[in-house]
Amino acid sequence: MRSLPIISALPLLALLAAGADKDFWGQFRGPNGSGVDEALGYPAEFSPSKNLLWKVAVPYSQSSPIVAGGRVFLTGSEDGQLITLCFDAKSGASVWRKEIRPAELQEVYYGNDRASPTPAADEHGVVVFFPDFGVVAYAPGGQQIWAVRLGPFRNFYGMAASPILVRNLVILVCDQRTGSYLIALDRRTGQTKWRTERPAATNGWATPMIFRPVDRPEQLIVLGTERLDSYYPATGEPRWWMPVGSLGSMGVPVAAGSTLFVSTRGSIEPWMRPFEAVLNLFDKDEDGRLSRGEFRANKSMYEHFGWIDTDGDDIIDAAEWNTARNIGIGEFGAFAIRPGDAQGRLEPHMVLWRFRKNIPYVPAPLLYQNVFYLVRDGGIITSLDPASGQPLKEGRSPDALGGYYASPVAADGKVYLADRDGRITVLRAAGQWEVLAVNDIDEEIHATPALHQGRIYVRTRSSIYCFGSSAN
Repeated sequence: MRSLPIISALPLLALLAAGADKDFWGQFRGPNGSGVDEALGYPAEFSPSKNLLWKVAVPYSQSSPIVAGGRVFLTGSEDGQLITLCFDAKSGASVWRKEIRPAELQEVYYGNDRASPTPAADEHGVVVFFPDFGVVAYAPGGQQIWAVRLGPFRNFYGMAASPILVRNLVILVCDQRTGSYLIALDRRTGQTKWRTERPAATNGWATPMIFRPVDRPEQLIVLGTERLDSYYPATGEPRWWMPVGSLGSMGVPVAAGSTLFVSTRGSIEPWMRPFEAVLNLFDKDEDGRLSRGEFRANKSMYEHFGWIDTDGDDIIDAAEWNTARNIGIGEFGAFAIRPGDAQGRLEPHMVLWRFRKNIPYVPAPLLYQNVFYLVRDGGIITSLDPASGQPLKEGRSPDALGGYYASPVAADGKVYLADRDGRITVLRAAGQWEVLAVNDIDEEIHATPALHQGRIYVRTRSSIYCFGSSAN
C-alpha cells in the first residue's frame, strides 16, 4: 500500500476537522468524537483524596458525561425510570433531573444498560436517546421541548450508539439485527428530516462522526459491523462505502484534513468453530441442531446464544450458526484512507496503510499531536506514525492491566486512559510516550471521561467525579 505523505499540519487539521466549540464537550468523546480538548492546566495526578473538586452520586449507566454551557449532563436508569441529569460544572450542584417511564422495558444484555447512549448538547439544551423510549430534547432549564418515540429495537446486546448534533439536525444510527437505519431529526422540533435504510448493516454500536476533507463537501461517517459508509449529512444520501471486518463496530473514526483513520477488530471468536464440529461436541440429542440447554456447560456459547439465535426459537440451525460465524470476516485493523471524490465502493488504493496488531475491541483510536494511539485490554498501549502506520512504541501501563471500555482522551500534552477497574493512566503525549501517573479511583469505570477547561469529569459505577486544580 502507498504511504501517506508527511502531514506537517496534522494537529491543526485535527482540530479543524473536529469543528469544535471551545465551550463544549458536547457529545460522546467531545468535539466530533475526537477525544481532544484544547485547554491547558489538566492535572496528571488525581484521586478521591487529591485534586478532587467535587463528587456526586448518580444512578448506574455506562453513558459518558458531557459538558455544555457550564453544565454537565448524564443519563441513567433506576427502578424502571429513564433519567436525564444536569449538574453545575463548577460545583457539582444538581440543576435538574427528569424522568421518563417507558410503556415497556426490553430485556437488556448484562454487559449493557438502558441508558448507555451518551447525550449530545449545544447552546439550545441537551438531546438524549433511550432505546426503550426514543429521543428526547430538553431546554437548558430542563423543560422538555419534544420527544420522538423509536423502536422497539432488535439487538441482542442492546443499543449503544449516541446521537450527534450537526447544525440543525440530530443524527442517530439505529443498527440492529434487521431493519437498520440512519435518521436525522430537526433539532428544534423533532420532525424527521430524512431517514436512510441500511439493509447491509446488522447489529452495531458505533457513534457517527463528521468528516470534513479539504476542498470537498463534509460527510457523515458511519462504522458498521461489516462496512464503513459515507453519507451526505444534509440529506442522508449514500456517498461511498468499503467492506470492513468488525466484530464490535464500536469505535468512532477520527480525521485530519482529507484523511480518515479507523480501527476495527475482526475475525472469528475462538469458540465459533465450523457447525459440524460444534454439533459433535454439543448436540446431545443428535437432531442436527443446537438448543440453549446443550450449551449450558460452555459459558461463552451459552452467554451469546441469543445473538446467534436470530429467530428467537431457542434453537440454532446451520444457517444461523454460519451467518454469525461470517460476521466480522474481512479486512480489519487500524487503517488510514483518503476517499477523495469517491462514489460507490471505495477502491483498494485509497487505503493508505493498515496495522493489525494490538487492536482494541471497544475503545476508539486517538489522534493527538501527530501521533495515533490505540489502547486495549491488559493496558497495552500502541503509538503509530499517522503518516505511514509504522509503530512508534508498544508497551503497557504497568499498574492498569485490566479491561478497557473507555476510549482514550487527550489535552495539555497528556493522554488519559481509564480501565474498567477504575485506574486512569496518564501519558506524556509523544510517539515515545511515557507513563506520568496511574490514578486509582477505586470504582469501576465504563464511561469515557470528559475534558473541559482543565477539569476531568469521570463517571464510575455509582458516582461522577470532577478533578482539577483549584484554579480551574
